[in-house]
Amino acid sequence: MADAPVFLLGCQRSGTTMLRLVLDSHSRISCGPETRFLTDLERIVGRDWERLARFGFPREDWLRRIREFFGGVHADYAAGRGKARWADKTPLYALAIPFVTEVFPDAQIVHVIRDGRDVVVSHRKRFGYWSAVKCVVKWPRYIRVARAAGRALPPERYHELRYEEAVREPEKTLRALFEFLGEAWEPGVLDYGDKDHDVADKYTVEADKRRAAARTDAQIYGSRVGTHRRELDPFLRLLVWVFSRRTLRELGYA
Repeated sequence: MADAPVFLLGCQRSGTTMLRLVLDSHSRISCGPETRFLTDLERIVGRDWERLARFGFPREDWLRRIREFFGGVHADYAAGRGKARWADKTPLYALAIPFVTEVFPDAQIVHVIRDGRDVVVSHRKRFGYWSAVKCVVKWPRYIRVARAAGRALPPERYHELRYEEAVREPEKTLRALFEFLGEAWEPGVLDYGDKDHDVADKYTVEADKRRAAARTDAQIYGSRVGTHRRELDPFLRLLVWVFSRRTLRELGYA
C-alpha cells in the first residue's frame, strides 16, 4: 500500500498537527493544510442522493468524481513539492471514517489518541473554557466513533497511535507508524522543525512559546503529558469523571 492515501485524524488537540509535520517531513509524503470539506461532499451520496440520482449516474460514479476531485488536489500539491504520496490531516474526519474509506477504498487511517483529560486542558488553553466543557463529551465521542469504524477495517488499513508514546519514545513509535505505512524510516522526520511546511504563522509562534515554557529546543517533547494533574479545576475534573471516565478506563488512562 505504498502509494495509498493516508488520513491522519483524531480529536482536536490530540497531537495531530505534530504528526502532520512528521509525515510531511518524509521524502515521499506530502501532508498539507487541513481540508475539512470532504465530509461536505458526503451530501451528494447521502441526504441529497434521492434528488441527484435523477441525473441517472450510479452512486459509484459520484464517488469516483469525488475521489478524483479531492485526490487530485492533494496529488497536485504533492507533485509540486516533489512528493510521491499524499496524506490528509483533518481531525474532523475521525467522525466520518466509513465515508472516507468508501471514497478511497485503499486509504490507510492513522488515529491519534491522547489522554482525554489533557485534551480538555488543551481545549481550555487554546479555545477557551466553554470549549473545555464541551470537550468532556466530544472527546469520548470521537474515540468511540473512530475506533468502531477502525474495527471494521483490516489491520493494514487502521493504526492507532498514542500521543504519550510518540513524545516519550518518538523514534520507536514513529518507526512503527512508517512501517504501517510501508515507508522506509528516515531519521530526519524527528527534526520536522528544520523543514518547510505550509503552516499558519500563528502555529510557529505558539510552538515556540510551548517549547520555551517546556525549556527545551526539541521538536518532540513530553512535558504536556499529565497536565490535567495541575491544570484541571474541580468543575472540569467533575465533568470529566461524569462523561469521560468510561472511555479513559477503556484506554487505560484511568
